[in-house]
Amino acid sequence: MPDKQTESPSNAVLRAEVRRTLERRIDELPVAFRTVFVMREVEDMTVQETAASLSIPESTVRTRLFRARAMLRQSLERDVDSVTADIFGFAGTRCDRIVTAVLARLETDPQDAA
Repeated sequence: MPDKQTESPSNAVLRAEVRRTLERRIDELPVAFRTVFVMREVEDMTVQETAASLSIPESTVRTRLFRARAMLRQSLERDVDSVTADIFGFAGTRCDRIVTAVLARLETDPQDAA
């Protein structure tokens, strides 16, 4: 974990936002999966401890954890995809600026075209 005294303000804000997003997505998991996920990943309980606490088979604990991770991964991927969709857009003014710069470079140094 980074030293909070040396961490830049922008990194602190980013870390806090990632934490909030992760907590929100964990909260959205179905109860059975969220319970197992929290017990195993947050509370660091073993499969055996979790199974005994919930009165379910160990295989069910493993399956629910696997599925909880998959659901969490999918929801986080959707979050990242929605945020990054426009980052590398190549349209409008940006497209025109890049094409103009490339054409100008080719005009001044034709060997770049080869």
